[in-house]
Amino acid sequence: MTKFIFVTGGVVSSLGKGLTSASIGTILERRGLRIRLQKLDPYLNVDPGTMSPYQHGEVYVLDDGAETDLDLGHYERFTHSPLSRDSNYTSGRIYQRVIEKERQGKYLGGTVQVVPHVTDEIKASIRRLAGPDVDVVITELGGTVGDIEGLPFLEAIRQLPLDVGKSNCLFVHLTLVPYLRAARELKTKPTQHSVQQLREIGIQPDVLIVRCERPLGRDNEEKIALFCNVEHKAVIEEIDKEFSIYEVPVGLVEHGLDQLIVEKLGLKAGPSDMDDWEELVRRIRNPEHEVTIAVVGKYIEHRDAYKSIYEALDHAGLAHSARVIVKRLEAEELERQSPETLLSGVDGILVPGGFGIRGVEGKVRTIQFARENQIPYFGICLGMQAAVIEFARNVAGLPGAHSTEFAADTPYPVICLLEDQKTVTTKGGTMRLGAQPCVLADHSLAAQTYGLPEVSERHRHRYEFNPEFRNPLVSAGMSLSGTSPDGKLVEIVEIPDHPWFLAVQFHPEFKSKPMQPHPLFVGFVGAAMARRKNERSQPQPV
Repeated sequence: MTKFIFVTGGVVSSLGKGLTSASIGTILERRGLRIRLQKLDPYLNVDPGTMSPYQHGEVYVLDDGAETDLDLGHYERFTHSPLSRDSNYTSGRIYQRVIEKERQGKYLGGTVQVVPHVTDEIKASIRRLAGPDVDVVITELGGTVGDIEGLPFLEAIRQLPLDVGKSNCLFVHLTLVPYLRAARELKTKPTQHSVQQLREIGIQPDVLIVRCERPLGRDNEEKIALFCNVEHKAVIEEIDKEFSIYEVPVGLVEHGLDQLIVEKLGLKAGPSDMDDWEELVRRIRNPEHEVTIAVVGKYIEHRDAYKSIYEALDHAGLAHSARVIVKRLEAEELERQSPETLLSGVDGILVPGGFGIRGVEGKVRTIQFARENQIPYFGICLGMQAAVIEFARNVAGLPGAHSTEFAADTPYPVICLLEDQKTVTTKGGTMRLGAQPCVLADHSLAAQTYGLPEVSERHRHRYEFNPEFRNPLVSAGMSLSGTSPDGKLVEIVEIPDHPWFLAVQFHPEFKSKPMQPHPLFVGFVGAAMARRKNERSQPQPV
């Protein structure tokens, strides 16, 4: 039957449970096992779709339109596990299902309680991923042990071994051993207290993965093992990685975690094959080139707000044996300072998505600078809409052109609300979401870059290119190189007389992987490298 692994965290948040869960998935897949990954989040939002990026980082969108936690991005980048809306549950979604059942009379007049009704719903959400074609389900619990909102989830996973058998479940606890510089010591006490809290709930960890900035040493490993009641070999050191997050799976295999899991769960697994992953790490550590990309966005100060963008740029850099240096710029800064000052020396410019008017004019000025100075430009979602606004104003002779999202009274609404959005009043899960087909124009930059006549990409937006302005923009030199199959929605725009200017309404970053970089990112980084090489080959003024 399907086995279950539960990943919890202690001491502090942001330890990297998502990355660790994804890495466990990687090392098990590399032993021929079929895995599924899942994230349980204790917050009361039904999904993260209505949350600010400052609160929780980017919203990661799946093919089926589910708006999910950013950790699911790690899951897709690290593994081949198929993901769906069953791969991410929140307290809000769990309670919503329980209340709906209560209203339908499905509890037969009983008093609805956290135990057993809420915990039963949580267990059902976990077991929903199991099946004859799945060897292991890996479930990550958001938050930290001790958080009050996480208690129903911990109680549910405590109960699950009673339903499916203890030998079919494994508890992995991720914790921190801080280094006190004044004392010049690693301190294990926070880890001991974290495990103590878990044991009070009724969960005994089988494996401890210990985050630390310096090697633990045998003495600390033995102390942790003794006081936390785990085998010495089950204390797995995870030192901060110097180069890349993609080193984590290799480190876990070096510490024998894959074999430990196989033994403890009695899995029938093949030998580990990490050769291509180790080669990936080697290429990350030894780039042959460098290229600088400016990312001009609305949420730059929160690194996780554009997590998939940064990862996709790194993947494209690997395809070119290059290290991508990202220059992060707040769009509002481009409203206060000149683009020449802030964007001088960059090899390419990327403008990502966002909501609200803040920083939009900075994005428009950035795009004008990229267009006029022949700098490779890549626009995503709002970055595409801002490119249309800039072109309409400064090339097509439509002064004051704007999006009705920001200026309802604009004389030239080149970006407008999607027709099926005009009657929508609720915010959650109501945008154009998930995978949608896109037909590419023959001989366009998009078609050449993809090498395909039609693609499928993930969307998350309410506004679109206004079809009433197709003719004036095309007449002025903009190419509408990607559309929905019926031709009604414009998905990609280009400027053919520019070295590389392409902007898309969808989010290609969600489909990029380290060993399968997204074609558009590969093309963009390649164009930026070509510009860098050309600039450096020019004679310098004396």
